This record gives sequence, structure tokens and C-alpha cells, in this order.
Amino acid sequence: MKEEQVILVNENDEPIGLMPKMEAHKKALLHRAFSVFIFNDKNELMIQQRAAHKYHSPLLWTNTCCSHQREGESNIAAGKRRLQEEMGFVAELKETTSFIYKAPFDNGLTEHEFDHIMIGYFNDEPNINPDEVADWKWMSLEAVKEDIAQQPGIYTEWFKIIFDKFYQHINVTK
Repeated sequence: MKEEQVILVNENDEPIGLMPKMEAHKKALLHRAFSVFIFNDKNELMIQQRAAHKYHSPLLWTNTCCSHQREGESNIAAGKRRLQEEMGFVAELKETTSFIYKAPFDNGLTEHEFDHIMIGYFNDEPNINPDEVADWKWMSLEAVKEDIAQQPGIYTEWFKIIFDKFYQHINVTK
């Protein structure tokens, strides 16, 4: 299978080329990404624990799903595609904000992403893909925020950044 390509972008999110995902992470080049946050009717957030074999951040807890857009794919279409691939369901999504972050990992790779945050709603149990997700749970935003403060090492870097800097963009009600 051909390695997934990421969309390299400048600081204005304008595409400047394509590159294999691992190469972009080795070179720490800015590329387009997205993070999906799914809520239920109780305003609880569905979080997932990344699968043990993931190339970075294995077994860490994070938002409902995240990944990279494909060439020609809108942010919303990419979010819906990946939500289906990782969590086994589709929901309507709405973009809330975007930001740039850079997070180096112990394995020599670096996430340098122009991350688009999207939210949606779902009230059932997901049908998780075990190749992508080890576990999942619903948590209130307050409980997540408190747990990140107490146990930051069990959460992904981008998830902690979003909670620290962009909490107001995910703390919304229907």
C-alpha cells in the first residue's frame, strides 16, 4: 500500500505541496491536519485511547479522532471519513477554529500541524477499529480538564494544547 501523503501548507493554510506522512514528520514540516470532538446529549466528550502500535503517542488518550486531509478533500469530508474509519460511525461536523502547533516525540518524529478543530454530536456506542483505537469513553469537559492537570502524561500533546488554548471552541452546547 502506498504511504499516505500529507498536504504541506504555509502559515496561512495555503497548500505548497504533498509529501509522504512519515517524511513530513521526520522533517517537522508544517502540514494540514484535523481534530474531531464528538459530544453526546449530556455534553460529554467521547475520547479515545490510541492503539498500542501507533507510530507515535501509543496508548495515550486523545480527542474522538484526528488525522490528515487528503489532496482535494475538504476538512469536513476528511473528518467524516476518519470518524468512520477509526470509530465506526459518521456524524455531522462543524468547524470551530484552527491553530498551528509543533510537538516533538521521543522517537525522533515531530508533529508540526495546521490543525482544524471540528465538533459533532452522537449518542450511541462507537464500533471502534482495533487497528486504530484501544479504548474509548465519555467524559465531561470538566473531568477531562481536571484529569489532564493531574495526569498530563496519559494524553496526547495536541489534545493538551487544544484544552489549554482553545477550550472555548470546544466547550459549546447544541
